[in-house]
Amino acid sequence: MKLLISNDDGIFAQGIRTLANTLAVAGHDITVVCPDRERSATGHGLTLHKPIRAEQVESVFAPGIQAWACSGTPSDCVKLAFGALLDQPPDLVLSGINHGSNLGTDVLYSGTVSAAMEGVIEGINSIALSLTGFTSNDFQPAADFASRLVEQLQRDPLQRDPLQRDPFSRPMLLNVNVPGVEAAQIAGVKLTRQGVRRYLDQFEKRIDPRGKTYYWLAGEVMADVPQPPLEFATMAKTGLTAEELTWISTVETDVQAIRQNFITVTPLQYNLTCASGLASLRHLKLDVT
Repeated sequence: MKLLISNDDGIFAQGIRTLANTLAVAGHDITVVCPDRERSATGHGLTLHKPIRAEQVESVFAPGIQAWACSGTPSDCVKLAFGALLDQPPDLVLSGINHGSNLGTDVLYSGTVSAAMEGVIEGINSIALSLTGFTSNDFQPAADFASRLVEQLQRDPLQRDPLQRDPFSRPMLLNVNVPGVEAAQIAGVKLTRQGVRRYLDQFEKRIDPRGKTYYWLAGEVMADVPQPPLEFATMAKTGLTAEELTWISTVETDVQAIRQNFITVTPLQYNLTCASGLASLRHLKLDVT
């Protein structure tokens, strides 16, 4: 398959090197376009008020992998690849392997997920990959799982609605989090839904050498945050069967499953419409005056 790979940890990050080299060994045609330095937590930001530069990089990746280091954000990298660097669209976009988890509401801030989502916006199925925690530097189990997942998707292409019940079916993003443990300790793989993560934000106040005040954002993940129920209103027109709805109601969140050392695979989309919110607002008498 023709694969486009990006990340938010930068061109020299071990995660993207392990991912790209592993997929190249598996026989895929690899193009890497990623930031020239770390761009974590940039969300879906784009560079609009200054030029974007991209330089071809050699010797970082295995022979045969074409790689560019881009001065922009992760989303810039994927957009630039589609608009200027690739001769033809890839079969799949991958982002990662991020050093640190992207679970629950993390996806709203994540440059890793945003790079993959840019692929979805361009009409291509995508995968975001993250290694949870920062103590483990062994990206190979995550890269091996990515290779198996890509091979499976090559045999059985990803379809949002394989039964063609949804006429507005769009490409999908698979957000994958791999536990930062030894490969033998991984409990398995679970399909999950997006959960909620909350942080106890702390701004540390400091003084720079010139006597000016600045703030450094820190924070800790809050444990045991209640996980939300699924919103079934959006499923009304997809023709899901009672059996499917029953199964979906039992699906754990990614936040819950990762605690049990499962690899989590969560399908995401860019449509953030709150269907229940529409229903609750329909009785409001909204007017311009």
